[in-house]
Parts: sequence; structure tokens; C-alpha cells
Amino acid sequence: FKGGDTCEYLLSSGRFLGEKVWQPHSCMMHKYKNSEAKNCLIDKHVVFIGDSRIRQLFYSFIKIINPQVKEEGIKHGNIPFEDKSASIKVDFLWYPEVNGSMKQRIKSWTEGSVAKPHIIVVGAATWSIKIHNGSNEALAQYKTNITSIAPLLEKLAISSDVYWVLQDPVYEDMLSESRKMITNEKIDAYNEAAVRILNSSSRNSKAKVKVFSVSKLIAQETIMKSADGLHLPESSRDTNAMILMNVYCNKIMKPIDGSCCQPQPPLTLIQKIAFCFFTLSIIGYLIISLIHRNNYRKNKSCTDLESGEEKKPAISTPSVSTLEMLLQCFCKLGLIMTYFYLCDRANLFMKENKFYTHSSFFIPIVYILVLGVFYTENTKETKVLNREQTDEWKGWMQLVILIYHISGASTFLPVYMHIRVLVAAYLFQTGYGHFSYFWIKGDFGVYRVCQVLFRLNFLVVVLCIVMDRPYQFYYFVPLVTVWFMIIYATLAVWPQIVQKKANGNCLWHFGLLLKLICLLTCIYFLSYSQGAFEKIFSFWPLSKCFELNGNVYEWWFRWQLDRYVVFHGMLFAFIYLALQKRQMISEGKGDPLFSNRVSHVLLFISIVSFLTYSIWASSCKNKTECNELHPSVSVVQILAFILIRNIPGYVRSVYSSFFAWFGKISLELFICQYHIWLAADTKGILVLIPGYPMFNVLVSTFIFVCVAHEISQITNDLAQIVVPKDNSTLLKRLLCLAGFFSGLHFFSAMQDQSRH
Repeated sequence: FKGGDTCEYLLSSGRFLGEKVWQPHSCMMHKYKNSEAKNCLIDKHVVFIGDSRIRQLFYSFIKIINPQVKEEGIKHGNIPFEDKSASIKVDFLWYPEVNGSMKQRIKSWTEGSVAKPHIIVVGAATWSIKIHNGSNEALAQYKTNITSIAPLLEKLAISSDVYWVLQDPVYEDMLSESRKMITNEKIDAYNEAAVRILNSSSRNSKAKVKVFSVSKLIAQETIMKSADGLHLPESSRDTNAMILMNVYCNKIMKPIDGSCCQPQPPLTLIQKIAFCFFTLSIIGYLIISLIHRNNYRKNKSCTDLESGEEKKPAISTPSVSTLEMLLQCFCKLGLIMTYFYLCDRANLFMKENKFYTHSSFFIPIVYILVLGVFYTENTKETKVLNREQTDEWKGWMQLVILIYHISGASTFLPVYMHIRVLVAAYLFQTGYGHFSYFWIKGDFGVYRVCQVLFRLNFLVVVLCIVMDRPYQFYYFVPLVTVWFMIIYATLAVWPQIVQKKANGNCLWHFGLLLKLICLLTCIYFLSYSQGAFEKIFSFWPLSKCFELNGNVYEWWFRWQLDRYVVFHGMLFAFIYLALQKRQMISEGKGDPLFSNRVSHVLLFISIVSFLTYSIWASSCKNKTECNELHPSVSVVQILAFILIRNIPGYVRSVYSSFFAWFGKISLELFICQYHIWLAADTKGILVLIPGYPMFNVLVSTFIFVCVAHEISQITNDLAQIVVPKDNSTLLKRLLCLAGFFSGLHFFSAMQDQSRH
């Protein structure tokens, strides 16, 4: 940790990821849209002063505000630009040399009541080299002129943002005869003089002229593509303009994926309360541990002075009280949450943008698949979708999703569509698993509901508090929570139809199918009635849970994207359990699921269906079209996979313990990746070890997986304490939780009021 300002890094250092993506050192750069640029620069005046290179930068800058602008201005003259809708003025002033004329223009802004520009971008040198044929006298005069201008720029920097753009290198082989005297050696001499003079003054350390030197690094990589050897190609100057926009706008707009130049957010009231709570938990746990340890030592065996025999201790092991276990869990959780905060809220660790290449996605996929196959073991039972198999399924899907996120593969549409199927498969398992439990067990008690809700939501609620994020931000947990409640409501409402009751009378099966048809009708209606859906979830207190950025559109989009797949999971569970009850399938070890002929036909159809879906997903034209069809067709590949995985007896009898281990902590892995593996709320990559990408991924992944595993254990331990089986005790705990959330809502309202 160097403690440097990320703005300085943005202006001075970085590297290219691929050919066009610029990665500043230690931070992330946001790509501004024209609407965002207008919001940032509203009522602002920006001035570019210099030669043709600065004019290029001017055009790239105003194209961010208005992409329709054409470069039709006078080449050797001033060019005005105005966006009346946002009251933005951007001017280019033609001053190709650092001389008295430039000084007079800058001086006019420092005197009298003349309105000063909010942003001033200055730079010139190549004309001085060209006109004076690269003479040393011209360099000396350049130094004199900058020395006289520097105090004026520093005075302007007190109230405005002032940037001095260093000269980019040239591609000497491509320069015309009239420009041959502009050499990189001369440019370096001019740049060195400008940096030395502008940074030498210490009149006011806060009012510092910012040196825009990163353009040199960009030009070194791209100047070979220049049309004339002097001017940068369009992509490079666009990068420079975007850097300029990030330097000024990030602190105003605070984009999630623009960590450069953003100050550390101040602690909210709820975060301060959480910090105090975890600190007290750590202190309390240490005190109780010391007291218990001392009591244990006192009760240890001691030597009888008369017989010399050792007496047996009254207590053989230190007993762990419920309070001590509770404090221990919160103690560990407090330390883990500190790590979360330092990784993704404090400006302590570096963050970098994602950059997708096919190798960065497919090579790790092949690697984990080989590992998964290597750790093959026999299952304890050979039923369809047995526990080991579903854990394995969750595990490899979660690992693929993690690789998808860290590699930035969402930009590659075929991969995106297959990942959408994996997310749908998680929800399919939600429908299958919860339906099977309620259908077989008939347990609709409050204890079961509270256990599931606690295990699903505990980590997310803690992160909402510590990381100052809304509940809907962690969209997958609200999704599975709502679907669990829908499954519960569908089966729990009168008449409650379970397997035991249905076995006595086949008509109950039709009753259950009728319930499922009603559920499908409701889903269909809500999916095509966005207004009705948004009204339902806009009522308080649901709005507090499902709003993101002031509306519930994101929640509606996420819900409708996989709206049918949970129903498909419930229907599959119903059909499978009915076939199992009537002994129409064979689930013995090594036996095919159906007769040989039927098994071969179904296996062939499944493989063809699986490949057909993959071909369709790979031929998609755009995300919008694909997302419209996805809810209806994703079940094809899911069912095909289930049949391929379960029809052959041998395949159904083995599983990968490697994948199954990850499957047991898949929910924690999915949520933890937001802040301690990825960065900037999944928009970037966390950098613990700069300069060594592979080593960094290994270290951050190891910590990330260990933390997810530990949180899974903490959640299980706390679930036993917070959600007891005794109904009267459980009711008291629920009242306490209601009080907790009421307090959370009260403090949240206080925070919102103070922000406004």
C-alpha cells in the first residue's frame, strides 16, 4: 500500500489490456455515456487551449457529450461547442505556441470579474519545434514562457481544475518533410522542462496544476497506427478524453465501476453501529473464553498429597455455553466483515477492470473439469438427483459462474446464454427440492420456514448493513427467497395436499395439478403485466426490500428472466415422485433408469436436445432477443442434462466429491464474490498482489473460498441458536427479529434524511 492518490495514477500510469482497453494503475475507469457526462458537466464551462493535438482531444471530449458531433471546425482557429439542454459550454482556443498571446488569454481569467472556466486543458510544443527548426533557443524561450505562465495556472487551479497535457511521442518514419525536425528527443526535452517548472512552485500545495502525462504512455503503444506520424489514432484520443472525464466526474457521479479519483465513502450510522456491535462481540467473547479457561484449569486433576495418586477432574472438557458460541460466531463474523470492508469500501487494495479473452474463460473451465473428474467417488444412494448429485451440480455450476464473472465473459453472447441456463438450473433445483420436501414430509411448520429463510438471508442482511447496499443488490437471494415463499404458499394453503394423503385417493393428484395450473396462470399474468407486478412490490415494506435506484424495475427484470423454471422444477418433482411411487423407474445401483430400449431413445433425444439448445444459444443475435425466449426454452437443456446424468446406471452411481464440496457452500461463494474476489460490487477484480495477475488470483481465491466456507459454518451454528425448535421460544426470537428490523428501518430512514 503506497497511499498514493488514484487520480495521480490515472493521469500518469497504466497499461493496455488487449489492443483498446486502457487499465489505469491500481484503479478502475468508468466508460461514461452521454447522459452521464451531461449530468456531470451541467452548467460547466470547459476550455481546451493549444495546438492540433489538443483540438483532437477537444473533439473526443465533446463526442462523449454528443456522439453526433462532426469534426468540421476551422483547423487553425477557435471552435465553440454548446449543449443547451444541460447548459454546457466547451471551447477550443487555438494557441499552438506557449507565448505571450497564450499568457494574456490565461491572465484574463485571473483578473477582474471574468467568469473562470471550471476545467482548463492546456498543452503545446510541436509548433515551437517546427517553426524554429528544433533550435535550442526555442527550447530556452519555451522554458521562459512556461515559467511566466505557471503562477497564473496555479492561481486558476485554486478554483478550477487545470491540466497540462504533455506532448505525445511521434512516429518519425511517417512524418512529412516539413515535420522531420519534430523528433522524440526534442519532445522529451520540452516535456521535461514543463514538468520541472510546473511542479517546482510550492506557493500553494493544494492548488496544483495536474500534469496529464498518461497520454504519452498511450501514444507509445498506438502512434504506429497514426495517419501522419504526429496525430494519435481516434481510439487513443478517445481513451485520453475518457480519462479526463473520469478525473473530473468520478468524484461527482460516483460510478460503481469507476474507482479512480473516488474518495472513500464516509461510514454511515448503521455501519458505525455494526462496528460497535462486532467490537463488543469480540471483547465479550475474549472475556468469556478467559473466564471459562480459568474455571477449567481450577477443575483440572491435581495430585493427592497423601497418596500421590492423580484424582480425576470433575470436568473433563470445557463446556461451551450458548452465549459463548453466539459470541464466537459474531467474533469471527466481525473479523470477516472487516476484511470485506477493507477489500471493497476502503481505498486500501487496488482494483482493476475485467478484460475478456477466450483463453481466460475456457482454460480454467477445462482445468476445473479435469479436477472434478479426478475426484470421483461412489454415491451413498442411487436415486435421481440424490443429495451428492445435487451438491455436485451446484458445485460445478458455481465454479463456472465464478470464472464467468472474473473473466468478464458476459460480453461473449454464447457464454452469457449458457450461464443464464446455469442460473435457471439453480432455481429449478429450488422448485424441485422444496416441493419434494413439502410433498413427502408434509411439514408446513414455522420452524422449517424460519430455518430456510435464515440460512438464505443471514449473510446478505449482514452485508447490506456492513457494505451499505440495498437487499435487492444481491438479487439472487431475494429471488430464491420469494420463490421459496411462493412454493410454500402454493402447497400450504387449503387444501394441503401431500403424498401421504394423495396415496389414499388419486383425485388428490388432480387437486395438486390444479394448484400448479393456478400458480402458472399467476406467473403468466405477472410476467406480461409489468405495471401490476411493480405495484405489488412498490407497497411498503416490500418496496424497502425490492427497490434498487428508487424503483423495482431491476427486480421485475430478474424475476421475469427465469419466471417459469421454478414451476418446471416443481412439476418435474411431482412427475418423478409419482413414477417412483408406482415403481415405473429402476434406481438400483448400476441399473438404467428405464428399460434398455426406452433408456437409449431418451438418452439420444436428451443429447440432441442439449446440443440443439447450445447451437441456438451460440447463434443468438443479441441479448434482448435471447432473453425473451430464455424463460420458455431454458428447461430443455436442464431436463436434457438431468436425463443424461441419471439414465445410465453407472453415471448415476458416482459423483465428484470435489464439485460437491463447493456445492455445499455455493450460496456463500455466490454472495462473497461481490466484494472479496471481484471488486467494486462485481464490476472489477480485487488486486491483493499488484504486478502478478496469476499469483494474485491464486491468493485472493484461496482467501475467498476459506471465508465462504467459514461463513457457511457460522450460518449453520447461528441457525441452531436463533431458530430453535420450541415454538414458544421461536415466537420470542421472531419478535426480537421484528424489533431488529424495525430499528434497522428507523436508522435507515435517518440516514436517508441526512443524505438528502
